[in-house]
Amino acid sequence: MSTTETENLCGLKRVDFQTTINGKQTDLYILKNNFGYEVAVTNYGGAIVAIMVPDKNGNVANVIQGHDNIQDVINSPEPYLSTLIGRFGNRIKDGKFQLNGKEYQLAINNGPNALHGGPTGFHARVWEANQVNDHAIVLKYVSSYGEEGFTGEVVVWVAYTFTDDNELIIKYQATANKKTIINLTHHGYFSLQGIADPTPTVDNQVCEINADFYLPIDANSIPTGEILKVKDTPFDFTQPKAIGQDIDADHEQIKNGSGYDHCFVLNKKEEGELSFAARLFEPVSGRTMEVFTTEPGMQLYTNNFGAGHKGQHGTTFPRRSAVCFECQHFPDSPNRPYFPSVVLNPGEIYTQKTVYKFSV
Repeated sequence: MSTTETENLCGLKRVDFQTTINGKQTDLYILKNNFGYEVAVTNYGGAIVAIMVPDKNGNVANVIQGHDNIQDVINSPEPYLSTLIGRFGNRIKDGKFQLNGKEYQLAINNGPNALHGGPTGFHARVWEANQVNDHAIVLKYVSSYGEEGFTGEVVVWVAYTFTDDNELIIKYQATANKKTIINLTHHGYFSLQGIADPTPTVDNQVCEINADFYLPIDANSIPTGEILKVKDTPFDFTQPKAIGQDIDADHEQIKNGSGYDHCFVLNKKEEGELSFAARLFEPVSGRTMEVFTTEPGMQLYTNNFGAGHKGQHGTTFPRRSAVCFECQHFPDSPNRPYFPSVVLNPGEIYTQKTVYKFSV
């Protein structure tokens, strides 16, 4: 594993990511493929701090927002910046849900809602890390009974693999000793033009989403329960269009999200199949990112609340300088019985696979 700036494309140093939190060691792990491109990961929150891939001229840049030292990761103004999310990605209304007739109350950390597993969710935990080879790492975390208000002990494994096709493959697996709910995702903040000072807006990036339906939200960003067609709305990405085209449209749903912060119902032939979810094309660099997932939904988030905070190597991350494709089950699913189930029973294995493929 490289330790000096000259050896790593990303210019990050392991020593800057090493500390001890509650007796657990944090570190930096570099995944390289056979072409020398890189993904840099820390086991604090599973945060991906660099994805180094070429543009159309062969120039390599970091296309994901991150920090260059562990203290900045821990204290980031955006706590979910390119981290793993759990136990429950996205929002749960009033932080309440029922299971087996019992009501559970989660921490409220987003207006009246519970968001992304709570303030000390998976993004703020030190994971056990095992780098199995140059291009793969497995992270493990045991979420204790009652953690953040959730029931049951949950054991979670997440594997990151970086292939010679410049695919970042994220595989998730989880088991529980008691009936519980789970909805894992990764909150990558992608900036395909490359992070910079300031990182350019995503307005001109061309987006396509394989979804004929989306979930409208109320003023608190909770799904209304409706499942609406995207056709003739700002949410129609069935044909490629610039993200900025309708991002400030005079439309109630755009206003409710301050832009795009909505879950799309991905078109699927069968439940759990790995299928095409989205494509993003950045015209200046010529980079494309394709997303494939087994999940039924994908949250499109256009960094509507970014405040221009600093990132690694003097970069800054203004509002709308990144786009997130969070593959997941639907928000507030425990309170909507007709949404795909997020219940995990003892003896069952939760699995998820999402692929982010970079090309020019």
